This record gives sequence, structure tokens and C-alpha cells, in this order.
Amino acid sequence: MEFYRSQVLVCTGTGCTSSGSKDIIAEFEARIKENGLENEVKVVHTGCFGLCETGPVVIVYPEGAFYSHIKVTDVARIVSEHLLKGRIVRDLLYTHSVDEDDRIRSLDDVSFYKKQKRIALRNCGVINPEAIDEYIAFDGYKALEKCLFEYTGDEGRDAIIDTIIKSGLRGRGGGGFPTGLKWKFAKAPKSDIKYVCCNADEGDPGAFMDRSVLEGDPHAVLEAMAIAGYCIGAQQGYIYVRAEYPIAVHRLRIAINQAREYGLLGNNIFGTDFSFDIDLRLGSGAFVCGEETALLASIEGGRGEPRPRPPFPAVKGLFGKPTLLNNVETYANICQIILNGADWFASMGTEKSKGTKVFALGGKIVNTGLVEIPMGTTLREVIFDIGGGIPNGRKFKAAQTGGPSGGCIPASHLDTPIDYDNLTAIGSMMGSGGMIVMDEDNCMVNIAKFFLEFTVDESCGKCPPCRIGTRRMLEILEKITSGNGEPEDLDKLEKLATNIKASALCGLGQTAPNPVLSTLRYFRDEYEAHIYEHRCPAGVCKALLNYHIDPEKCKGCSLCARNCPVGAITGEIKKPYVIDNAKCIKCGACIEKCKFGAIERK
Repeated sequence: MEFYRSQVLVCTGTGCTSSGSKDIIAEFEARIKENGLENEVKVVHTGCFGLCETGPVVIVYPEGAFYSHIKVTDVARIVSEHLLKGRIVRDLLYTHSVDEDDRIRSLDDVSFYKKQKRIALRNCGVINPEAIDEYIAFDGYKALEKCLFEYTGDEGRDAIIDTIIKSGLRGRGGGGFPTGLKWKFAKAPKSDIKYVCCNADEGDPGAFMDRSVLEGDPHAVLEAMAIAGYCIGAQQGYIYVRAEYPIAVHRLRIAINQAREYGLLGNNIFGTDFSFDIDLRLGSGAFVCGEETALLASIEGGRGEPRPRPPFPAVKGLFGKPTLLNNVETYANICQIILNGADWFASMGTEKSKGTKVFALGGKIVNTGLVEIPMGTTLREVIFDIGGGIPNGRKFKAAQTGGPSGGCIPASHLDTPIDYDNLTAIGSMMGSGGMIVMDEDNCMVNIAKFFLEFTVDESCGKCPPCRIGTRRMLEILEKITSGNGEPEDLDKLEKLATNIKASALCGLGQTAPNPVLSTLRYFRDEYEAHIYEHRCPAGVCKALLNYHIDPEKCKGCSLCARNCPVGAITGEIKKPYVIDNAKCIKCGACIEKCKFGAIERK
């Protein structure tokens, strides 16, 4: 075993990779070799650290120096100063990683991480996801070993499932169904063939939780699926993952091959009579394939369309056989529950929502990134304590949780504890874990239209409520945002939404009206302003905007007129200019160019 005095951890999740972290790794390796440090310093590529806003991220241990926004040109200084001379490069550190006395904080003391509890993300940013030995060093495959040797026979399998039930773990894919019960239902049928499947088809706009787990800790999912296979009597597993996740797919393939080489997948695992293997199936980006029956149809090679239930997949699933299906984050909790016990997991969270939940925090927020919080943490804590608040001094307006299936939560509910039941009660839902933050510059009617456009486009078209009903709703929203809305349109929207929720075949259609219903519930005044006043309060809907030049502020520089693409601005030099709104196309070029703040949107 090799020992190094320093380790340089470099994030190679999708976000940091897109910002050039591979080039940073190559430069570190070259500079380390150039300085003769290759036997003293190890460069480790990891998964996502979570604080995506600061990427590319580099953390140097044992000091724990958190370097942010690193460029290739910064590497030489870190090597020559920090790694060679022992002097931390202070100006490259993440601002909040240093305390008032200029000392390096541990990550647990950094405000972004302080209120988090990392279980599903425990190894992300910690280990090299392409090295099975590093996973094993952090208790990897220990839970599988425990299950195979301590929970033998049918009674042992039941005991494992009872542990999952007692832990209170609920499905993290959105529905929140008790995980242990699903395992129990899948174990019950007698069948010569059963399957264990993983839903890694994460399609919500702004969601990247499951992708990050697969990129940073793929073996955690493989191990949990093997445990599930042991419990229900399955020998084959499938991970259905988006082809648009190339890093996740690459690392899953490496992990599967490594597990097979180590005898942790395949025949006679750990020398027992238990055999289990896993294969990948790549999805082509159809949002509807996040629905379990559509996903199974796609694995079978058919069109990704939902089918009526019952029968449920636990009875008749993949290829007509009993099938267990959980999502990535659900599986990522399993091994820790087996190793630490049901009471340990159940001690976190709320009465009906145990454990933690991973959220992809995005939108109008300072700390864009991946967070894992105990259930029951308030929205205010997530947005302001962990997320750092709203940038540029703007006011918080709403948070949208649950993707296209969720709702928009207003400021009046900032202190709502986040769990399955509380979010449902206020008109939203947990979903897979996307959380989009909006400020006063967002138009809530336009937001509802955006999400409905997505679901209309992603509908498989099988059932009329979803295929036709959502399109009619979208037409009404387009009518309102174009300035042609009528008072009765609001009643039509609500009636359509209610009927679609009650009659659509699958979860996509049943939840598609949620963004509309929640914005009507909390931001009805914005709908009414669009309809009665032909005005968009946020200044977003172009058809309802008028641009105006304040003659008191205009200096007559002509910059706006020279940049107007349609010649809608006229005037004389050193005198106030005017905008002809009949010609204006509301492109905003004039506002961007005006140096005196003289142009307003009304």
C-alpha cells in the first residue's frame, strides 16, 4: 500500500468537468512530476463536492484547503507554493472556508455544509468513483457481506426487509412509497425469475441528484441492488440510465466490470450460492420513462408508454415477471441502513418522513449545487442558510419543487418543514429533488407556462387527458401571456386541471397541472394583472411590455437608437429620445446599452 503526505482531490462531476477539471488534473500531474513530488502527492479525481457554484473545486489534504474557481493557470502556484513549500495560496481559497482568524475551516464548519447530513452523498467528493478499492476502504460491500452471512435463509431475508421497513425509508423518486413494503411485495410472489431495476432516468429540468450519485459513488447503487436481489430472490438487475449522462454511464460500466472481477457481481458472490448480475440499459431522454411501467416497457425494447395498474410491477413487471424498481437515491441509502440499523436512520427526519433528502438547488440562488438535508429542514434554512440567499439583493418570490410535477411555494411558506406530507399540503411535492428558486423578476404565469410546455412536449400521447387536456391548458396560458386572456380563462384552467389530475393514466399526466394550480393558488393576482390590466408585473411577458425612456434621465447619447434592430427609437443628440412601441419588438437591447438607467419596462 502506498502512502502520500498530500492528496489533491479534484471534482470531476459533470459541472466541474464542463469547466475544465480534466485539464486541471493533467496540469497537476505534470507539475507534480516536474517538481519530483510524484511519490509524495497523489491526485484523486472525485465526484461532485456539492458546491457547484464554486467549481472547478480542488481540495488539498491534510490541510483541507478548499480552492474554488480554479483555472489551469492556477495549478503551478498551488504546486510550487502549497505542495512544495507548505504555504497555502490564500487568494485562491473559497471565501467562506476561512474563519475570522484566517484559519482553514473544516467542511463541516462551512455554512453550505453545516446543516447538511450526507448519507446518499457520503462518498461523493471523497473517493475516486473509478477505484473499487477506495469504495471498499469506506466499508464498501460490507453490507452485502453482512446480509449474505448474518441474514441467511428465508427468515434472514425477511429480517433485512423488516429493517428497511422499520427505518422508515420512502422512495426518493417522487412518490414516497415505503421502500421496505415495496421489497416485501416483490418478495411475496413465487416465480422462477425476478428482476431488480434501478430508475436512473432523471428528467426533471434542473435536477441532477441521481446523476451525481452515479458519477461519485456508483458502487453504492450496485451493492444495494445486489442486496435487493438477495432479499426478493432475483438474479438479474438492470439500471435504466439516460444516455445524456455520459460520465455516469462510463463510471457505471467501470464499476460493474470491477465488481465482477472482484466476485461481487456474478456467480456465487462471496463464495455463497447467491448469484446476481447487473446490466445497463440506456434511455433516449423521454421524460415519461421516469414512470415505472413506461421504464420497464423501454427496457423490454418497446415504446416507453405507461400501462394501467394493477397489476403492479411487483407482481407482473419486466418481461411479465415480478420486478422491484427503486431510484438511485433510494438505493444509495440501503447499505447505510443495513450497517447502522433502522433506528439510526429513523432518528433523522420527521415522524412520517425519515432520513435525509438530496436536492439540486438552482435558479436565483447564490450557492447553486447539490445539498442533502435531514427531512424537516425548513425551506428558509435551505435557501438562506445553505443556499446563501438570493443574489444581487433581490427578494425571494417562490421555490419550485418536484420539477414539472411539483408546485411553486411562496414566501409565506418559507418556514414549512420539508417532508412528503408538508409539501403535498401546500400544493407542491417532493418529486425526485429539484428545487428551483425564483425572485421578483420571475413571472409566475410564465413559469407555469414553461413547465406545462415541457409536459406537453414529453407526453407519450397514450391517454386523452394528458395528450389533449394539457395542450388545452397550455393554449390558455399562451393566450393570457400574449395579452388576450379573459376572466373565464381562470375557471377553465382550474376545471381542466382538476379533470386531468383525476383521469390521466400515469403520474406524468396526473401531476402536470400542479405548477398551474399552485401559481393560481398563491399568485392569482399576477394572472389577474395579465388579464384585467394587460400587464405583466414582473416585466417578462413581451406582449404585455412597453418600453419608455425617462426624459429626465436621458442624456441624448443616441446609444439606444444605434443599437435598436428595428429603428423604433428616434431623437436628436443631447436631447431626450423616444421609443415607438408600435415598432418595438421588446428585445431589450436598448436597456442593455443605456448607461444612465433611463429606459424602463412597464
